[in-house]
Amino acid sequence: MSSNARNLGEVEFSLNWKSIEMDEQMQNERQREVEIANEGSLVDDDGKPKRTGTTWTASAHIITAVIGAGVLTLPWVMAQLGWILGVSYIIIISVVTLYTSNLLADCYRTPDPVTGKRNRTYMEAVKNILGGKMHVICGIVQYANLGGAAIGYTITTSISVVSIRKINCFHKWGTEDPCHFSNNPYMIGLGIIEVFLSQIPSFHKLSWLSIIAAITSFGYSFIGIGLSLATIIQGKGMSTSLIGESKEQYSGDKLWNMLIALGNVALASSYSQIAIDIQDSLKSPPPENKVMKRANKVGIFSMAIIFLLCACSGYAAFGANTPGSILMGSGFKEPFWLIDLANVFLIVHLVGAYQVIVQPIFCVVELLAGQRWSNSNFISKEYSIGIGQMKSNFNLFRIIWRTIFVTIITVLAMAMPFFNEMLALLGAMGYWPLTIYFPIAMYIAKQKIKRQTIKWFGLQSLNFIFMVVSLAVASAAIHGLHEAFHKYKPFMYKL
Repeated sequence: MSSNARNLGEVEFSLNWKSIEMDEQMQNERQREVEIANEGSLVDDDGKPKRTGTTWTASAHIITAVIGAGVLTLPWVMAQLGWILGVSYIIIISVVTLYTSNLLADCYRTPDPVTGKRNRTYMEAVKNILGGKMHVICGIVQYANLGGAAIGYTITTSISVVSIRKINCFHKWGTEDPCHFSNNPYMIGLGIIEVFLSQIPSFHKLSWLSIIAAITSFGYSFIGIGLSLATIIQGKGMSTSLIGESKEQYSGDKLWNMLIALGNVALASSYSQIAIDIQDSLKSPPPENKVMKRANKVGIFSMAIIFLLCACSGYAAFGANTPGSILMGSGFKEPFWLIDLANVFLIVHLVGAYQVIVQPIFCVVELLAGQRWSNSNFISKEYSIGIGQMKSNFNLFRIIWRTIFVTIITVLAMAMPFFNEMLALLGAMGYWPLTIYFPIAMYIAKQKIKRQTIKWFGLQSLNFIFMVVSLAVASAAIHGLHEAFHKYKPFMYKL
């Protein structure tokens, strides 16, 4: 090769390299311009309202959902299962829930988990990944479960208020006084509060309420743990068992209670029904699936620690006679002011958790209504009101429909105070499909995992085991529901 040709080649290579560097520079500058534009914009890249959620707000939503009133029933769960099965089951449920929740996090965007189209609801993700009519089944299970949870929260909140009155009554008149109070006024009061809070438009505006609810959930949990540990330190703890045996129970009752206990842990740790909605509140970049996986770790690790502390300390304090809830009814009664404070924390938590749990219902109804009547001002028009510097938007359809929903939930809670048994049934039916089946099925479909491979067998085995557990728990819940129908009269329940 001649010297001139070689020099010409070097010059050409140099120019091409500079051209590539300039192209990369221009691409980086354009990307930065887009990021700056997005930061200042009120909408995302898909035209939807700007999202502001972070790992910590998502973690707060998760903690609000999982560390609820159910944590106070975990000592009773331990009394039914014993030390070995009880501790093992809580750890297994935590690990499995974290694993499947991370699978679900990758289903938020399709086909690519980072750059694909957003799926704003669980149903939408199932429809786009699995196709067919599977999303209809998913929707029925998901929204029935969420509606049932809202009824359960209404009942539990009223029980907490009544517990405050009962504890104060016992403190004043002694435990011999019956101190019975009706739940109905407090259910109505909660319904009125939730009507106002339900006007918070979406998860995007709900972070402050979730943070308050998460803080108060730690408050009453640690009060219950502290009282249990104080009882143990004082030498007043009761005898316990490695396998949860109780001579006072018939073998049939023992079996039903063990199954209900399994369901209580699974239900308490489940938040898959709102996971996609939580993820839809996260700002991007960074990618939503990575942020959600971090939030899953924070939320479930916190859940597992609180669950184990509360379950083990409460069981060690009460033994085989552990009550259904250690801060209500036949649980702790002294010091009465601390029990009152714990129940106040519980009430505040449930008020916030109610809104977190019903947001997906509000979202899907308003989304479908907006698609069906897109030109209706009644459905879509936002009106602005302001008091001084405080400004807020309201929508006529949102006000009317959400008020009707909260009213129906309140009336059902008043009519069926035994709905905890129905909630156990809904929980048993909801945990397996929403937390196990659909995340695994979508993961297999997205990753194109071939049948009869080792990974396919592993995932399907996990799916089958929890399906059997859910069916067994559902049978126990139906048994409890059958007995409850003969005990209570509608609208006449007193504690």
